[in-house]
Amino acid sequence: MWLRLALRTTVSTLSDAERLKVAVLISGRGSNLGALIDAAACDLPIELVGVFADRADALGLQRANTAGIATCSFNPKAYADKAAFESDLFAAVERSGAELVILAGFMRVLSAPTVQAWHGRLINIHPSLLPKYPGLHTHQRVLEAGDALHGASVHFVTAVLDGGPVLMQVQVEITDGDSAESLAARLLQQEHRLLLASVRLFAARRVQLVKDQIELDGQIILEPLLLTDDADVFS
Repeated sequence: MWLRLALRTTVSTLSDAERLKVAVLISGRGSNLGALIDAAACDLPIELVGVFADRADALGLQRANTAGIATCSFNPKAYADKAAFESDLFAAVERSGAELVILAGFMRVLSAPTVQAWHGRLINIHPSLLPKYPGLHTHQRVLEAGDALHGASVHFVTAVLDGGPVLMQVQVEITDGDSAESLAARLLQQEHRLLLASVRLFAARRVQLVKDQIELDGQIILEPLLLTDDADVFS
């Protein structure tokens, strides 16, 4: 069964107050962040209110600074414990006014109290077709398993590592001769499409997490949406 969703909203018709305020957490180069920055300047109705990193040398901070987005980094080693680190990090996120927080290559597992405080407002993009292959090294693991398909998932963050309800996924076929590196490179562009399509639904205020179930347009979805080659069509 095909579900066609109208995703496009003209940015010029929205006031600053109407655009979804988004903060992004990163640890590295900020590839998905770059896709968000480009789309926000074009037709994605969001305002990027802050980019936060756990490393001062994260390349994504430079991308954000160039785009005029507020940035801040927090060194976990400077704190007595994880709770203190997360307290300062998310106090800054709160001050930014973020309505939605995206973990985009943020390489730290958040504690249960932090996740609970931001329930329904934290999403993550993960390079596998969850629930398969949570954690690291997903490209190598999928090749070793002999799977025919790989992909990426956008899911709500819970206290379980990569275990929250999945909103949307995209698939890529694994080809003969694929290496972990070639597979990762081919998937990356699809990850960008996936993240933008997912955020567009949040920006239109069509998605929410009710307890542990995802509602789209007021209806519970029982399976993740599947992003196809047509960016406005999901199965």
